Amino acid sequence: MEAALKERQDQIHRTGDKPFALVCNKDSLAGAVSQRACVFCGSRVVLYPIADALHLVHGPIGCAVYTWDIRGALSSGPELHRLSFSTDLQELDVIFGGEQKLSRALLELIERHSPKAAFVYSTCIVGIIGDDLEAVCKKVAAETGIPVIPVKSEGFKGNKRAGYTAACNAMARLIGTGDTTGISPHSINILGDFNLAGDIWMIRDYFARMGVEVVANITGDGRVADIKRAHGAALNVVQCSGSTMDLARLMEDDYGIPALRVSYFGVEDMAQALYDVANHFNDPDILQRTRELVREELEHLLPKLEFYKQALTGKKAAIYVGGSFKAFSLVKAFRLLGMDVVMVGSQTGTEEEYRELATITDPGTIIVDDTNPLELTGFLEETRVDIFVGGVKERPIAYKLGVGFCDHNHERKEALAGFAGMLGFAQEVYASVMSPVWRFTEHYQSGDRA
Repeated sequence: MEAALKERQDQIHRTGDKPFALVCNKDSLAGAVSQRACVFCGSRVVLYPIADALHLVHGPIGCAVYTWDIRGALSSGPELHRLSFSTDLQELDVIFGGEQKLSRALLELIERHSPKAAFVYSTCIVGIIGDDLEAVCKKVAAETGIPVIPVKSEGFKGNKRAGYTAACNAMARLIGTGDTTGISPHSINILGDFNLAGDIWMIRDYFARMGVEVVANITGDGRVADIKRAHGAALNVVQCSGSTMDLARLMEDDYGIPALRVSYFGVEDMAQALYDVANHFNDPDILQRTRELVREELEHLLPKLEFYKQALTGKKAAIYVGGSFKAFSLVKAFRLLGMDVVMVGSQTGTEEEYRELATITDPGTIIVDDTNPLELTGFLEETRVDIFVGGVKERPIAYKLGVGFCDHNHERKEALAGFAGMLGFAQEVYASVMSPVWRFTEHYQSGDRA
């Protein structure tokens, strides 16, 4: 693929061509227009779904606009998170400092909205001019009586993954400050699910049917009070390992809470996640209820999937998502539908995760870290895929090439987790791949589509 820049070659690997070697978790190449977001955006997407907290962006208005309503994260109650607040730093603020403006904004917003906590995000310009967020937040917290937490997320400090760490460090300030009385010994925190289109409600229902208490959602449909008492749970169940694994490690170090990495996407991984939690508690009743739950769900789901498998067998798919751990489940989900994955990549994957991807993908599959539009276009044209799974930034690339698209990123509005989500995924893939609109594209007319 000649579209790749020379400096990017070590972040691209083809399964089976040669021994695995792939560089990742490095800053994006300047000028490459990476699909990856900045540190600030990384922190914002993690903390955003905490619905009863105030989220204030300390910086120019563009940073707040860029991340407004950035997730399809639903709330069962308050929706303060869906409002976008900014100090809107101007030229004079850059010259003389923005601390007073930040303090006034916090006091006004807290009085007006009565949040349970406030998160204050630092942006690039704040790191340059040197505003002391820590001091301002501490002063406002003392005046208002609520936690006011600085999120140290200056965009130039690294890549999106560094933003995840900043968010986890911010939440760690809340954890341990609440009352843990009455929490069941069979209890968990759900980390790394952001309740996109209501996913977490489905997952919570599964755990309730198993007899497992969920203490805190971190962060989908999240509540400050629940996060404060999250240290009372017996287990952390981590779905998006890139975004919240740092928090799980902090909680293990500070409170001795073990963590399980799971995925809720696809039949295999959803069932395995439930069994892993049941086996951790080693309770016969929980294990029996889990078996019954999985059997009931599969009896309902598998016959319905057969239709889509017959129609989609042999079609080709490409995947580019935020975290590579989710890509494992997508590879398995496409295989269940009889489809071949010919390209897979992510914005924030680790070497260990990419190495595992290389072991589960077919020979010739392209594995890529932190790609850009030029490369993506080249990969899609080379592999002649029938559907591309990505996020809002990847959608235009697919449509311009006459390729079907499935949104599986944090902006999506369709529930795709759990057993029911697998059916929804199959239906969306089928509708996209089999749409008659592709008959009018160059891709179809050149003979690449059956």
